[in-house]
Amino acid sequence: MINRNKASILKCIIHKVGNKHNDTKNAFSEKELVFDEASYELMVPFLLRPFTSLVQSHRFNHHANIELNEINAYTKEIFADDETFVDVSKNVVKHLYEQSTSAQIKTGDVIVAYFDGIEHNEMVVDAIGIFKIENKTNFFQTYLEDNSYDVLVQKGINAKKVDKGCLILNTGDAEGKVVLTVDNNNYDAAYWIDKFLNIKYADDYNSHTQNYLELCKEFSTEIIKTTYGAQEHNNFLAKTIDFFKENEIVNVERFKDEVFVEDKHMDLFESYKKDFESEQNVLIRNQFDVSEKVLNKEKKKIKTEIKLDTNIQIKLDIDAPDASAEYLERGYDEEKKMHYYKVFFNVED
Repeated sequence: MINRNKASILKCIIHKVGNKHNDTKNAFSEKELVFDEASYELMVPFLLRPFTSLVQSHRFNHHANIELNEINAYTKEIFADDETFVDVSKNVVKHLYEQSTSAQIKTGDVIVAYFDGIEHNEMVVDAIGIFKIENKTNFFQTYLEDNSYDVLVQKGINAKKVDKGCLILNTGDAEGKVVLTVDNNNYDAAYWIDKFLNIKYADDYNSHTQNYLELCKEFSTEIIKTTYGAQEHNNFLAKTIDFFKENEIVNVERFKDEVFVEDKHMDLFESYKKDFESEQNVLIRNQFDVSEKVLNKEKKKIKTEIKLDTNIQIKLDIDAPDASAEYLERGYDEEKKMHYYKVFFNVED
């Protein structure tokens, strides 16, 4: 998460990236952008707005040596000597082109920008941004001809959001430089994150919280809902959120003792956890601090509706973990040969 209020663009350039699979070529600019006041005032928030609400950060990754990560090396060059900006920005596009190995990867404009005045964790740092614009928007342009106005359709960049973007901050920790990234056209998850940037989540409490909540959500969907039904699925998620809200530190053993009633459910969870770690290539910590920001973000994504084939939906409150068990009863009607839910309440709103 950053603050962009004092941020400014020191250098900016636009190139075009082709597609290696389709043999479409790159096109390079030789000079930096020169903004007028209106375009500059629009460009700064357009590029930086996506990163102001990000909670989790990444770090560069490489199978042999982190110094061999291409984007890490290129941005280090610019941080060390900004006179290399134009040449290095071309290398960034060439590296992106090398990852364009399938027909579905789109060509587009690539904006490389050098910022200063970025606020992160109460520090003011400079940063390098790399942005790919994949989709253009149709808009009407009016013009005057022979004393009458007419219109024509042109294509341009939608200033509301970037398609793909990353921000490499000139600050970091033992794991390396802080990297923030967004991908609003997630047609190939590996293309931007794994192949081009080659980054991984930072080993911090944000990631620990995220990983554990993802584990619980997938376990609830794939195991509990399949085996025990939607009501138990929602009960488990509500209990999970409640445990995270009530505890600043999550201890996995204590979590299992409080959330699960039967030992067999604990065993199922532990087995699923091992598979999850292997498939996702993550390590679930036995104890970690809770990130309240990640918790609030993930809580909003959780769906707690019970959807029935009779066009009726029952929506449960994720913040009331005991309500479903106490006031919702599931049964089977022998006469109708149908399942039913009985809901208890005092007042109807």
